Amino acid sequence: MFEYFPGNYVWNLGVVATLNSGGLIDEVDRACRPIREAAAQGEDAGTPDFLRAWTTLTDQLVTQAEEAEKAGHTRTAGQLYARATNYLCQAERLQSASAPGRLETYRRVLELQQKAFELKDPGISRVEVPFEGTTLPAYFSSAGDRAPVMIMWNGLDSTKEHMYSSGHWAELAARGISCLMVDCPGSGEALRLRGLTARVETEGWASACVDYLETRDDVDPARIGLAGWSLGGYFAPRAAAFEKRLALVVAWGANHNWGAVQRRRVEREGERPVPHYWEHVKWVWGYDDLDAFLGYADGVHLDGVVERITVPFLICHGENDRQIPVAYAHRSYDQAVRSPNRHLRIFTAEEGATEHIGLDHLTHTSTYIADWVAGTLG
Repeated sequence: MFEYFPGNYVWNLGVVATLNSGGLIDEVDRACRPIREAAAQGEDAGTPDFLRAWTTLTDQLVTQAEEAEKAGHTRTAGQLYARATNYLCQAERLQSASAPGRLETYRRVLELQQKAFELKDPGISRVEVPFEGTTLPAYFSSAGDRAPVMIMWNGLDSTKEHMYSSGHWAELAARGISCLMVDCPGSGEALRLRGLTARVETEGWASACVDYLETRDDVDPARIGLAGWSLGGYFAPRAAAFEKRLALVVAWGANHNWGAVQRRRVEREGERPVPHYWEHVKWVWGYDDLDAFLGYADGVHLDGVVERITVPFLICHGENDRQIPVAYAHRSYDQAVRSPNRHLRIFTAEEGATEHIGLDHLTHTSTYIADWVAGTLG
């Protein structure tokens, strides 16, 4: 993996994710150069410096976008707004849950994202998925009438804006597949603005998404799939085990026993995805006490669950994933004995996409999944 900040895995992961989601190396380099010394202080200490540096870059791009828009260069403006969203979203992701101004920063992300849609990708619309008296905010990319559709879910720290910048929706659209990018409970706007926290029983979110999609005339209700990346590698298989209207499921990074991973992280084993880690996970899951959270997290596993999956099941994992052991990918595969078409794909160091959810070569993982989905949904 490209490591701009030697020894700081968390910041490096953010840089690589940004570059492989439409960021430009010159712009990223100009943002990162002033904070190289801050990075050496550790993943937690310098996060305000990270936000300031990347906000400065965002401000520069927004100014350029506004000038381009006034001149009538709407495509250029849309591209600038899209990159600005990518940069600011990654910087917001690394802040602590209690960081001053974090909510205002995310609100700005939403505003910039909408500008990017209007000027660059007008085919993507913001939608609201009804859920337990409120809604799950989402973006919908339509591939045409009566098209198959993939639901995309986040992990522990990503948002639907990260899904958009990944370009996976575009790969699906090129194959005739629509995409519903959802901030499920515990992530993105659902957490920040709705106060919805994560839970073990993710099938409720799946049912809400399928219910919503069945109301749309441009969706084929018999061809609705679900993919989840990172912690979504637990969320999605769990949901598919119980929501039987789903036609397939993808674990974009196996997360067979996330609870056990937390126990290891307490012992400082393995890498963590974000700074201020324990504050973040308690926020996501709605806990104030770490011991109480760890007790609940012990139930976040797929033992006795993936055996219930009765649809095609793809598991993708990098052999050098430093967050989630590759052995969990094999465990999910071995236990999914009722899936009529289960497939395990391990990405190697020689080919790339070997880090967590393939962030070091995101396109490689994304296109592989899109090809498998297209071949499976038809």
